[in-house]
Amino acid sequence: MADIETQIAVDSDETDSAYEEDAASDTTSLKSAILSYKYRNGRRYHAYKEGAYWGPNDEAQADQLDIFHHICLLLLDGELHLAPIAPNPLHVLDVGTGTGIWAIDFADRFPSAEVLGTDLSPTQPSLVPPNLKFEVDDFTEPWLFRKDSFDLIHARSLYGCVADWSTFYREALDHLQPGGYFEQLEMSVVPKSDDESVTPGSIFEQWGRISLELGDKFGKSLRTVDESKAGIEAAGFINVVEHRWKLPIGGWAADKRFKEVGLYNRIHWEQGIEGWSLYLLTTVLKWSVEEVQVYLAKMRTALKDRRIHAYQEVSLVYGQKPPRPRTDDDN
Repeated sequence: MADIETQIAVDSDETDSAYEEDAASDTTSLKSAILSYKYRNGRRYHAYKEGAYWGPNDEAQADQLDIFHHICLLLLDGELHLAPIAPNPLHVLDVGTGTGIWAIDFADRFPSAEVLGTDLSPTQPSLVPPNLKFEVDDFTEPWLFRKDSFDLIHARSLYGCVADWSTFYREALDHLQPGGYFEQLEMSVVPKSDDESVTPGSIFEQWGRISLELGDKFGKSLRTVDESKAGIEAAGFINVVEHRWKLPIGGWAADKRFKEVGLYNRIHWEQGIEGWSLYLLTTVLKWSVEEVQVYLAKMRTALKDRRIHAYQEVSLVYGQKPPRPRTDDDN
């Protein structure tokens, strides 16, 4: 996949081809509350820490998350991570695990590892690899895991989830083993184009502007794709590396690989836009449900318009916890 500086060629063909265990979790005593999901405007949301996260936890949104996992595999050439971890990691944490699909794949691929996935919602499957477990936990609260314990901490799509990123990154640093890695993948919420087909005042331009405004008013930035590298560096990680890609929205690209990932991404957006916006638009901006549905109808029309050559940016950043200094006892 081309890097962020590369302009994606447009396909002239107008047809689409298919293509820690030291501390007991306080959540065990809250099981009934955790499972008492909240319903708003026809969508299901988490009950534990209600309102802390804007996304639904229902089947429709689970499908969106799983589609994005497939897109990430395409972007990363089938890899689950890019951080240069050891061949046989022992302890891995996936924060904000969502459907748990990344953690499941990682546990299958690395049977040496004990993998833990955490989320506000207990919606992950029960049939999982024996070296994987899921826990309900809020990663924006003080972490209860043993410090210096994980070889890899993985995070994906935490945009709009964290009010205090500096504290989050310090927690990740503290809970990695010396020499361990933290890796974060994020996507932009702002559609762009290289040929000005995303025009000022268009529904795509409105989507980006309104989304950023929603994050700011909610108190949890949706600019994470552009902010993660600086935050990880400021926390004290070393050997920080950032990869960036342009991810087409739709099958308009001439390059076969870009076309495939763009077609998947259009489905991803069609599946995700209601869940991404409904809670915040109705609670933060006080839009009516009818106003939201008109807005989303315009978005769905634009998503199918091959004259609009929109893409979003994706960033993957990893950093390493400084190794423990050598002492005379090491000789």
